Amino acid sequence: MALKLYYEDAYIKEFEAEVLSCKKGEKGFEIILDKTAFFPEGGGQPGDRGYIGDAEVKDTVEKDGEVVHICSGEAGGKVNCRLNWDFRFSNMQQHSGEHIFSGITHSKTGLDNVGFHMGQREVTVDFNGYISPETLDEIEDETNRVICENRKTNILLPSPAELEKYDYRSKKEIEGQVRLVEIEGADLCACCGTHVKLTGETGPVKLINAENYKQGVRLTLKIGRFALEDYREKNRSVAGISAALCAKTDEVLPAVEKLKEKLNETRIELNNTKIRLIETRCESAGADFPAVIDGDGDSDSARIAADMLAEKFGTGFGFSGNDKDGYKYAVASRSGKAREIGAAINAALNGRGGGKPEMVMGSLKASKEEIEKTVKNILQNGQ
Repeated sequence: MALKLYYEDAYIKEFEAEVLSCKKGEKGFEIILDKTAFFPEGGGQPGDRGYIGDAEVKDTVEKDGEVVHICSGEAGGKVNCRLNWDFRFSNMQQHSGEHIFSGITHSKTGLDNVGFHMGQREVTVDFNGYISPETLDEIEDETNRVICENRKTNILLPSPAELEKYDYRSKKEIEGQVRLVEIEGADLCACCGTHVKLTGETGPVKLINAENYKQGVRLTLKIGRFALEDYREKNRSVAGISAALCAKTDEVLPAVEKLKEKLNETRIELNNTKIRLIETRCESAGADFPAVIDGDGDSDSARIAADMLAEKFGTGFGFSGNDKDGYKYAVASRSGKAREIGAAINAALNGRGGGKPEMVMGSLKASKEEIEKTVKNILQNGQ
């Protein structure tokens, strides 16, 4: 079994090792070393990346107690190994930030962290109960205060007798040696992952989303440089909206709400205008041709026209579109024959659609003249 250097010093970036085995696997060459600083995926933390000699380490996993490096090529003998340090250190920041946040959440609410996932740019944490927005703000403030105080992270390996004295967090029962990660005054948790030595290295922790999940809540956190990137992106967006609306950045929300209110008023006015226009077009229709063929409407216009005409004549037709692109159509029938009429339209005009006995809607490809002829034929046949 390889010596796990990442437990001796999580800050090792480069080391020499001997290749014990190298074989082709499903995802690449699986290399086992006599010692390794590559952390294998586990406890919510991704496996490390980097290089073993000239072979790229795409992932690191644990199989049957061995640390297996999934590589792009082969390696043998004594090799120089180099971690993708940006990737590893970012994971250390994410993991440490999550510990601080979860520890403070547990102490404030009594809730347990029952799920944890470290994504490429964010961390999600699941808790087994509701947390109010006000309490979440307090937890976020306390988390960042602990980070600013630059507290120590300690690794504890207590004996079974000593372990009984500790009040620590753990998602599952652990057999054998329990490894405790202590962030002074903030958290004590059983964990196999790598962490920063001092909380100040974590960088800011920002809660960006809280949603109901199962019987509790799922929280999304941005930590370290990802929190800074998130702030930068959102600040640019707010600045852009501010310029577009000619409003100060701290007045963007009320400006957007005012714009939304005006948009709703305009939408209502436009809809009323559309209805009045359809009413005008329906006035020229008669019992011998209860149809409106609209060159600039939409499916909603066709539906409204058909319903208006059916109210006057028992059956109504609405068509919106043009000869080139085709038409949306609607048929309304107070006698419940809309499906039969729709089927006749589909058959005659290369159409498709359906609905209820009182109303059908669909689309077709035909000319205005063909539509007029088909409607007249349907009416003459008594449909």
